[in-house]
Amino acid sequence: MTNKPMTKEYSNFKATLAIAKASFRSIVRSPSSVVFTLLFPLIFILVFGFISGGGVISVDVGVAKTNDTLNPVYQALKKVSVVRLIHDQTPAQMQANLQKGSIDAIINIQKNTVAPYFTANIEYSKASGDKENILKSALNNIFYQLNAHIPNAPPPVAEIKESTISGREYKTIDFILPGQLGFALLSTGVFGTAFVFLSLRITLVIKRFFATPVKRYSIVIGEAIARISFALIGALFIILIGRFAFGFTLVHGAVTVLNMLLLSLIGVVVFMGFGFVVSGIAKNESTVPPIANMITLPQFLLSGTFFSINVFPAWLQPISRALPLTYLNDALRKVAFEGASLMDVSHQIMVMLIWGVVIYTVAVKTFKWE
Repeated sequence: MTNKPMTKEYSNFKATLAIAKASFRSIVRSPSSVVFTLLFPLIFILVFGFISGGGVISVDVGVAKTNDTLNPVYQALKKVSVVRLIHDQTPAQMQANLQKGSIDAIINIQKNTVAPYFTANIEYSKASGDKENILKSALNNIFYQLNAHIPNAPPPVAEIKESTISGREYKTIDFILPGQLGFALLSTGVFGTAFVFLSLRITLVIKRFFATPVKRYSIVIGEAIARISFALIGALFIILIGRFAFGFTLVHGAVTVLNMLLLSLIGVVVFMGFGFVVSGIAKNESTVPPIANMITLPQFLLSGTFFSINVFPAWLQPISRALPLTYLNDALRKVAFEGASLMDVSHQIMVMLIWGVVIYTVAVKTFKWE
């Protein structure tokens, strides 16, 4: 009786980890991966972090329900381009958003029977920052013009009554950093995935894999693990640089960081779907950048990366609100500055997941192994 040698069963799990490890090493050694994931976002963060009060000027002002909308002060304020008047919030929502910095002020203009004929009651918060001075300057200019048109009226024709509530200071870095983090995740997901799988297909590496017991899902999962790991490490690096170098707001500390990383995980997984589509459509490596840029550039420019989409023309805003990066940026900002939980940004997460289902359905139809 002879003993047959024991044959060790092949482990696709170990194969997946081996592929992930090898892929992660190649990503770290790739200059383009480091540039798009870390260097570009870091440069923008450094530039805007050193600019005090930078960014596009826009003052979001909640209009109280008791505000007199027929008076000339309000009508003139409507025409000021840097002021965006908000009517579609309840008083409680306005107060909460004023404290969180989502709106810059609440205004309530009333008409008086004696001079001053108009009183602008304005409520600010500490989160308003320099926006307080911008709104005050706009109102003073309006008052000056009213005085000129009512020469016999004793000045002042109108006056401002101000009050300030407590709130967090909303710094430029609090807006810029989440946008740059979203940009880094988008670039990693689209460009990284597209180039890698196209290269593996063209160099026949995938075909050689098929001659081994490695399953196809092991190849995809292994590459995905490497890309996601690198993206999350980059995200953590960006968040920490912003926090300790520029005072980026993390309301709940480590919990906020964890929530931002979970959102980053969802984002990069969705964006990798776009990369799979690009790798399936592209014929060679030279066609990857044009196709990938058609996906990334509109999102980079229109998804609130550098400034709020509210400054866009009305016809352009629906396009911005349809892009997945818009919802990732919005969720990251709410979690970081407002202290929102993942449940509070469930709408943004749901939209990103819907995008994920759609794009991976397309990816299955277009992706090629050989």
